[in-house]
Amino acid sequence: MKKNTLILALLFSILMINEITSAQKPLYTAPLGIQTYTFRRSIGNDPAKVLDTIKALGFTEIEGGGGNRITPEDFKKLCDERGISIPSTGAGYDQLLKSPDSVVMMAKALGCKYVMCAWIPHDGTLTIENAKKAAEDFNKAGKFLKDNGLTLCYHIHGYEFQPYEDGTLLDYIFKNTDPEYVSFEMDIFWVQFGGGDPVALLKKYGNRWKLMHLKDMRKGIKKDLSGGTSHENDVAFGTGQMDLPGILKEAKRVGVKHYFIEDESSNILEQLPISIAYLKGLKE
Repeated sequence: MKKNTLILALLFSILMINEITSAQKPLYTAPLGIQTYTFRRSIGNDPAKVLDTIKALGFTEIEGGGGNRITPEDFKKLCDERGISIPSTGAGYDQLLKSPDSVVMMAKALGCKYVMCAWIPHDGTLTIENAKKAAEDFNKAGKFLKDNGLTLCYHIHGYEFQPYEDGTLLDYIFKNTDPEYVSFEMDIFWVQFGGGDPVALLKKYGNRWKLMHLKDMRKGIKKDLSGGTSHENDVAFGTGQMDLPGILKEAKRVGVKHYFIEDESSNILEQLPISIAYLKGLKE
């Protein structure tokens, strides 16, 4: 009798656990996006084939373009045929300053809402002079883009955490760019690589974060303010040191609009399915 009671109790506990688990909501609810830099070795040679792979993996959004061998219009057509949208693309710092009209034309042809810039020109160490010029240039370029229906986002790259006054040069850039014209894209890998805390920065600057690059970082690597490390330090989600659940929870709270997986390693075909499964398996 006691044995039957124990079995019934155990079965009841299992049923309750399953019910609680099934009732949990998925943490990641945004469209599945990817940065085309992940496929930089092949997308320029055969964009249609790469887009077929992207579609097969379940991605419905991308950030980027198809390389120099295909026009933005033709690349958008290939994406449209596969049900893939392009909410964001990249532009170089000099292009934003010297030819902002060409940036607008490219972004419009791709159907983008956002244009991200991923690098501030500097030699070795980012200086306050670099940061001041960048803030001024981003304000100017950002106004031009806004006047044309686009939003400029500066993509953090990890070298901005040089100490300055009571904070860092990143804080300076935030404080000295106009929120009306300049937003930001958080690359969680580079933030952490440069010594920043992704969750704390999401809390600090709230809705100025519009876009996010999702990555995981190999455990035990040496971090610095260079903004560069081996591509092989990008690892499959859940196998590295990033607090992806904590980051995603806060990113959702502050209203990040689009998320793009970016894997710079040479093992993308092995790692991407693991990362996607991990992301989809997260619960609130």
